[in-house]
Amino acid sequence: MTSPSPDTATVADARPGNWVDRFVPMRLRPYAQLARLDRPIGWWLLMWPCWWSAALVAGAVGRPWPDVWHLLLFFVGSVVMRGAGCTWNDITDRDIDAKVERTRSRPIPAGRVSAKAAAVFMALLGLVGLAVLLQFNRFTIGLGLASLLIVLVYPFMKRVTGHPQVVLGLAFSWGALVAWSAVVGWLEMAPILLYFGCVAWVVGYDTIYAHQDREDDAMIGLGSTALTYGSQTRPFLAGCYLVTVMLFGIALFSAGAGVLAWLGLAAFAAQLASQVIRLDIDDGALCLALFKSNSGAGWLFFAGLTADTLLRGGAIV
Repeated sequence: MTSPSPDTATVADARPGNWVDRFVPMRLRPYAQLARLDRPIGWWLLMWPCWWSAALVAGAVGRPWPDVWHLLLFFVGSVVMRGAGCTWNDITDRDIDAKVERTRSRPIPAGRVSAKAAAVFMALLGLVGLAVLLQFNRFTIGLGLASLLIVLVYPFMKRVTGHPQVVLGLAFSWGALVAWSAVVGWLEMAPILLYFGCVAWVVGYDTIYAHQDREDDAMIGLGSTALTYGSQTRPFLAGCYLVTVMLFGIALFSAGAGVLAWLGLAAFAAQLASQVIRLDIDDGALCLALFKSNSGAGWLFFAGLTADTLLRGGAIV
């Protein structure tokens, strides 16, 4: 196969002129695109449950700040495991992606990477993820490995259910459990509540995202909450985000969090409310912008949790 031109080496659902398209060599570019290195929002959203839980458990056990080494490991793990998960998704969905306008330019359906080469790349990313996981205690290692089953089945869920976002939420929220157990070696009520709150958050923001593809999905016969709820997406989204904030609040109470954590949650809740208010399911560009805004929402909650941990640990006087 001849090398693709720069025009055909881009993907339609990445921001034009992103750093991958500008700086990554042509030979390596399809693999960077498989790992979604040109779209960092995914690893931010995968990382936030980890960092939230790391900050929450630090305050609960009386540490002055979240474990910085753990935060770094969760950052690396989120980047590589998001890449591995997206590669797995592209392998299993290669025939579907070829039929969808937004995804047909991705490396596998565009013929720039074979499914076999993508599988090798996915395995390499998985090994890096395993190396990260092995830095933790045995309970956390087993807990992390348990998430792989959910990751493996997720791409097939849109073929059998109108709520595949729930399965995505179960996978993307797992870090809330892992980060807590990485510090104390077991699970308590607070991380479990945080986990299910994150599941509801993922279902909400991915429903917004799915509205970009709802016409193609309907034509192909795939399921999504965007199609399931349609014109009722706004109240469904409000319900998801309300459950998120309620469960996060109970998690904060269970962990004995202080006022700054509650202020962080309030700011987080306000950002989610703005998404509900601004939503227009017929405006694909707005849906994408609202989806990406959840990274900023994550910073608001993390800032509150971390400030509260610093205050309770005596680092702020």
